[in-house]
Amino acid sequence: MHKPSLIPDFAYDPPDVPLSILHEDAAIIVVDKPAGLLTVPGKLENRKDCLITRLQAARWDALTVHRLDCDTSGVIIFARTKQAQGFLGQEFEQRRAEKTYVARLKGRLTPDSGTVDLPIGSDWDYRPRQKIDPVHGRPAVTDWQVIDRASHETRVRLTPHTGRSHQLRVHMLALGHPILGDQIYAPETLAEHSRLMLHAESLALHHPTTGAWVRFTAPSPF
Repeated sequence: MHKPSLIPDFAYDPPDVPLSILHEDAAIIVVDKPAGLLTVPGKLENRKDCLITRLQAARWDALTVHRLDCDTSGVIIFARTKQAQGFLGQEFEQRRAEKTYVARLKGRLTPDSGTVDLPIGSDWDYRPRQKIDPVHGRPAVTDWQVIDRASHETRVRLTPHTGRSHQLRVHMLALGHPILGDQIYAPETLAEHSRLMLHAESLALHHPTTGAWVRFTAPSPF
């Protein structure tokens, strides 16, 4: 028997903010995505407003390369040609791209750094929730480094080495320190945090035209 979902209905209310373009040239466009905006359109009619649609209204040739979760803010890259799109796709697929995130976690995480190496798979009865799944999950690895601690929370820098759905959120939950403001994995924190406290701080990869190693950053808004 199918279990009823415990995940609350996703109320989509995208922010009405201007595009924040960090860099653009003939091959790529780098944007600082706001929290609460889908990267690509959702399946339902009221989820058509998204970052790629807004970007293509201003830059008609923008092409999707990767995604950030709706509730995550920060650096995301788009291609401007099919060739650049294919090159950048390989940067992610071959794990050459380097990403760092800043997050605020529930509780005081110790020690000062570590690695989570736990496979992740879909929790089919409670989609879109993901879970640690040693049997059917796909390999997932995340490094974490403490930036600062407060009385009831910890600020960390996260470096994923794989790109599983909800990877950072599930791995921090597995440590017993979920990301604050997470409506799926830490709903008890929503009263004090109006957004998911997860921000894509930097993205580094090879430029599709020059081959040079380039890095793009956006400071955390929290």
